[in-house]
Amino acid sequence: MKSLRTYAIPFTGLKLGKHNFEYVVGDSFFDEFDYSLVKKADLQCVVELEKQETMLILNFDIKGTITATCDKCLSEYPQQLHIQEQQIARFSDEAVAEDDEIITLGKNDHEINIAGLIYEYVNVALPFIATCGNEGNTPYCDKDMLDNLSKLAANDEQNERTDPRWDALKKFK
Repeated sequence: MKSLRTYAIPFTGLKLGKHNFEYVVGDSFFDEFDYSLVKKADLQCVVELEKQETMLILNFDIKGTITATCDKCLSEYPQQLHIQEQQIARFSDEAVAEDDEIITLGKNDHEINIAGLIYEYVNVALPFIATCGNEGNTPYCDKDMLDNLSKLAANDEQNERTDPRWDALKKFK
């Protein structure tokens, strides 16, 4: 977790107004998180921090590629990502319950660590079903795996048509 200290922004010495911070998010970043879905990445993260009297407004712009695994052919392929998110952190002396929308910073807080936010934004941006292309049309697709899947699907269709046990159940329709 020591390498994640790079992603801490000390805000106490900053003047009111906008400040830009740039980070390179790579493989070592995601190695710090146990059970991370992302193993290989080449991302550029630009954070625009707007410091106001009572709050910080963080605008994230994350661009680049991650190495994803296709859910169909199991080959690795580069997945393009472009993420734009905003996070608000307010200053408060009161003990307030944590909220997903707003981060509360106490009077003793002097920096905000954005590593968890970057990790969350990247993981949420991953496609729910990752595919490397349309049926083997990309150079990343494993054509042998797709051929095996189509053979198995054809065998299932033949077995379904010839299995007499299902005929009795089809009469109930």
